[in-house]
Amino acid sequence: MERTGIITFKGQPFTLEGTPVTAHGKAPDFIVAANDLSPKTLADYKGKVLIISVVPSLDTGVCDLQTRRFNAEAAALGEHVRILTISCDLPFAQARWCGLAGADRLETLSDYKDLSFGLAYGVVIKELRLLTRSIFVIDSDRNIAYTEIVPEVTHEVNFEAALEAAKKAK
Repeated sequence: MERTGIITFKGQPFTLEGTPVTAHGKAPDFIVAANDLSPKTLADYKGKVLIISVVPSLDTGVCDLQTRRFNAEAAALGEHVRILTISCDLPFAQARWCGLAGADRLETLSDYKDLSFGLAYGVVIKELRLLTRSIFVIDSDRNIAYTEIVPEVTHEVNFEAALEAAKKAK
């Protein structure tokens, strides 16, 4: 499914591909790559509340800031909440970025292989083959508690709303 009129990148309109998800619906499964290239799916986080922070690339300013901010917030959320950052960056680049940034409280995952996550959540930027900036909070029963697709890709997410949704999720 293709959708237009939802996002811009530096003011230019782009097309999103995939099936959009909505709050209160069931979270679709996906397969992404961990930094060691092992597959990760939604089932790997059974019983946890997830904040899924989606970025185009960790090697850009706003994506770097978003990921560092969620890493800093992670300790205050407790053990029942996991933060995943998903991008199309290669797993090796994600591991390098985490090491340089000291990001050790979240998990970076790559959707480079087949865009499984991006297509399942409707956040693939067709023209760039990247994921658009977005946030998904999933409760421990696999219900989507919060979604945000940032209309202008170069702008920040609503950190407070995502963190509040994660704190309320069971």
